[in-house]
Amino acid sequence: MGGESTTRTAPRGGGTDTGPVGSRTGQRLSGLAVALGLVLFLGGFAWGAVVYRPYTVPTSSMAPTIDAGDRVLAQRIDSGDIRRGDVVVFTDKTWVSDAPVVKRVVAVGGDTVSCCTKGKLTVNGKQIDEPYLPKDSLAEWKNIPEVTVPKGRLFLLGDERQGSLDSSAHLTDAASGTVAVSAVTARVDAVVWPMDGMLKEPSGFKELGALSSPGPLRTITALIIGGAVLVLGGGAYGPIAKRLGRRRAAQSRTEPVGAR
Repeated sequence: MGGESTTRTAPRGGGTDTGPVGSRTGQRLSGLAVALGLVLFLGGFAWGAVVYRPYTVPTSSMAPTIDAGDRVLAQRIDSGDIRRGDVVVFTDKTWVSDAPVVKRVVAVGGDTVSCCTKGKLTVNGKQIDEPYLPKDSLAEWKNIPEVTVPKGRLFLLGDERQGSLDSSAHLTDAASGTVAVSAVTARVDAVVWPMDGMLKEPSGFKELGALSSPGPLRTITALIIGGAVLVLGGGAYGPIAKRLGRRRAAQSRTEPVGAR
């Protein structure tokens, strides 16, 4: 007899997928991933909403650290958490009526500040390196006589020293240009639009005391991204498993047995 090729056809209504792709364990892990991802994703957003406030900076007085129109995230802080070098958000009606202002703290209560010595800001007799100033810019754009900052107050300057209306522009005020620590509502952690990232550490103030630690923005971002990945990955399991199951079923319907 001549060779004859035969095929075996799988029953249409029978058979169940017992492979690892469509297994119950896979489905449970998929559901767990989605649930955990939602917790991380929503928890990260909730944490961020509690800790941070968004602001749009309208002027270039903090350039190049923050340009006009940049969107920043500022961490809500207590007055006792303010350190030299911090970029803070505050409200002072003697500066601007009913609008928040963003400046850098260069001296705190008890400090003596002046400008300039060899082109540098001087705090408590120490010349401060300020790498955040515009390129080829000198702090000596500001002529600041020696000012002793009262307890509970701050002396603030813009990074764009030449055009910033900061403490140096209010030296003739009753408080010699200083602002109450209670006026500060938040500390800027990062520029988020455009995505310039976290502000650099103001290392020039290290010799004068401890600097502020970055807020939890990186951790919050990691939670949100990790949660999104888990939700998408877990949600994709079902469609992928279903598609693979159909492919295996199609292959089993027409399966060569051999020749005889």
